[in-house]
Amino acid sequence: MAKGYIVARVSVSDPDAYMEYIRNASVAMKKYGATILAAGGRSEALEGDKRDRNVILEFESFDQAKTYFNSPEYQSARLHRAAPGVSVGEFVVIEGVDAAH
Repeated sequence: MAKGYIVARVSVSDPDAYMEYIRNASVAMKKYGATILAAGGRSEALEGDKRDRNVILEFESFDQAKTYFNSPEYQSARLHRAAPGVSVGEFVVIEGVDAAH
């Protein structure tokens, strides 16, 4: 079965409120089996606009990644990130390549 990935590109305007989001999202990540492959760290725009923060989360499947994102735990954390003036960004869920192929 192919893994599922959530890729987030975020520009943060209120670091304190965003840290509250990270604390709460971490609880949901643990519950739903996320593996953090990248979070913050050095980045460089090769094409298009650059965001301050780039995150890649790996899940056992595409459906599990969606379950995490739509879970009550993550949606509660999301309120801290999505509040006006905290951050803006893009979040996508991607199905990985099936290792059997």
